[in-house]
Amino acid sequence: MSSSFSVSSAAPFAQCERTDDLLAAATRTIESAGTSESPRLDAVLLLSHATKRPKSALLAFPERAVSRLERLELAELVARRARGEPVAYIVGNREFFSLPMRVGRNVLVPRPETELLVEAALARCASLEAPTVLDAGTGSGAIALAIKRERRDVRMTAVDVSLGALEQARSNEVLLMDGFSSVRWVQSRWFEELRGERFDLIVSNPPYVRTAEIVGPLTFEPRVALDGGADGLDAYRVLLIEAARHLSSRGALLVEHGADQRPAIVALAAAHGWRLAAARDDLAGRPRVLELERSGAP
Repeated sequence: MSSSFSVSSAAPFAQCERTDDLLAAATRTIESAGTSESPRLDAVLLLSHATKRPKSALLAFPERAVSRLERLELAELVARRARGEPVAYIVGNREFFSLPMRVGRNVLVPRPETELLVEAALARCASLEAPTVLDAGTGSGAIALAIKRERRDVRMTAVDVSLGALEQARSNEVLLMDGFSSVRWVQSRWFEELRGERFDLIVSNPPYVRTAEIVGPLTFEPRVALDGGADGLDAYRVLLIEAARHLSSRGALLVEHGADQRPAIVALAAAHGWRLAAARDDLAGRPRVLELERSGAP
């Protein structure tokens, strides 16, 4: 149990034994902290982790008693969530594209909206046989592995500047790929270690949070995976210059971006010789993904 945990943190849970009462107490605690947009779901995930029972069992048997040790464990988990720590870090995993991705503090937590980038990449690959794909800034490996699970013939390379992130990605490969050797992992700051290599498709979810906006819960995640500079566009400036040297003649660059950044990135892309091939919005209707091609490409 962590040194920051206190007896008072456990008080609301010591008086509850039933599953439904504990879920209610956990939900209230997280909700009152104001650190979550989904306090009830968080409570279910944390109780599932503390009791090693599936979410479905918690909801199907609300009257089932929870042991004292499990209640103490839940109290500590809820206290961590109330301080803003992401649920994915607390339980050690996050589902992405229906895959159970392991995550730790050395990688960005995969977001549901990033699945749109995977869908766009798969659509691009549909007409290609054994395409070469680069995931630039792979982090946990979520994008690379989701693409590879859907298209085993893809020749996938994934780069990240962080050795810790690549170790996490390799761990996910072992977990998800059933012993199938699938991805070439390269420690590199963007394209530095890929001299002379070209790809049919480059995908990237680069750091795009403005430096001044890395506050609250975001401070739990690795800054290198978030910080896009004062205007959030630093990584795009690098990608738009360097990716052109690493694409095949009919290749494309697919990038995720912040909801308010599309006009600036499109203008920046045009200034560096790219044309907009497609723009995709996420399920909430927010601008999220751009598909770019070289202006002089056939």
